[in-house]
Order: sequence, then C-alpha cells, then structure tokens
Amino acid sequence: MMAKAPAFGDGQRIGLFGGSFNPAHRGHDMVARYALKRLELDWVWWLVSPQNPLKDPSETGEYATRLAHTAQVARHPRFIVTDIEHQIGSRTTAETLRGLKPLFGRGHFVWIMGADSFASLHRWHDWLDIAETLPLAVLARPGYSLRALGGPAATRFSEAQIPTHLAPRLATAKPPAWCFIPMPLRPESSTAIRQGKMPHSTAASIS
Repeated sequence: MMAKAPAFGDGQRIGLFGGSFNPAHRGHDMVARYALKRLELDWVWWLVSPQNPLKDPSETGEYATRLAHTAQVARHPRFIVTDIEHQIGSRTTAETLRGLKPLFGRGHFVWIMGADSFASLHRWHDWLDIAETLPLAVLARPGYSLRALGGPAATRFSEAQIPTHLAPRLATAKPPAWCFIPMPLRPESSTAIRQGKMPHSTAASIS
C-alpha cells in the first residue's frame, strides 16, 4: 500500500528536504526557504527521518517529539512537514525514493541537502542510485562548501553540475543533475543544541 503523501498538483515543483531534525532549527528553516526561492518550487516537504543509519540511535531522539517540533519550526505556507518516511518504513534516502517513485511522474521533484551531507554522500546507502533518481540541490553550510565541491560526489558527477545562476532549471533537469546554491551561513547546529552549547530557543524561534 502506498503511503499517504501530501497533496500536490500535477506538474508542480516539489523539494524533498529530509533529515533527523533533532532538533529542527533556524538553519534548517533558512535552507528550506532559500531552496524554495532559488529553485522556484511550489512546495518543500520536510521528511522527518525515523532513524538516520549513519547516526547512533541514542542521538536521534523520540520520533513524535521531533516531528511535532519540526512542525513548529517549518512555519511557511509552502512548507509541509510529513511522516511519509515513517509510513514507508524506510531507513535510508534510497529506500525513501524507491517508496515515492510512483509520485515522480506527476510532478518535478528535487532532493534538498546541505553541503555537509553532499560532502559525505558517498557514504550513504546506494548513493549512486540517489543521484541518478532525483536532481540534488546542495545548499551552503558553514565549513563544508569547499569539501562538498571537491568531494567524491561532486567529482563523480562533475559533468552533471548545473551553474548556480541556472538553479531554477534543476527541478526539471534529468538526473543525474545537481546545483550548488550559496546562501548566508548560520551558526546553528542540532548537535550543539543537544549538547547545550547553543540556546534551545534557537531551534524554536522563527521570525
């Protein structure tokens, strides 16, 4: 049975923004907003991951709490926070994309990720399948942009990079395709917030 996905119109442009969001914070919100604007998307779906296989389960946090808090942070009329990964039962991005594949013919989907994630994409399960399934929007993150642009994924798909000034074309590009999108860098870190090195209000107070 297909998971219940958020509603969308045929031909609309949808950004998939996945993560543990433990907790979600202003940095996540800004990434989603920049992707929405620069890629000219109709929607950004925040996919709250049940468990990141690259992280210790003790660092992931209780799912319902993360889902509820993310909904408090992602307050924009074009943002939708969804538990679709939980419905699918996926533990990896590749599994999520396989579960969502029936939807891809109805719209134009793009995967949104930070430069920190793109820098380590080669460590993800079936990472080549991910890049060959959906276009990837890579948003700048403090300390990771150069590593991302010089990393294994960027090298492997060097000929598939779309120039930043052509970012609106990414959602309709045939994968593999990716685009690096510069943006103002914010200091927030979910790890720092969990460790008490950053005020928790940073995670919840969105202007």
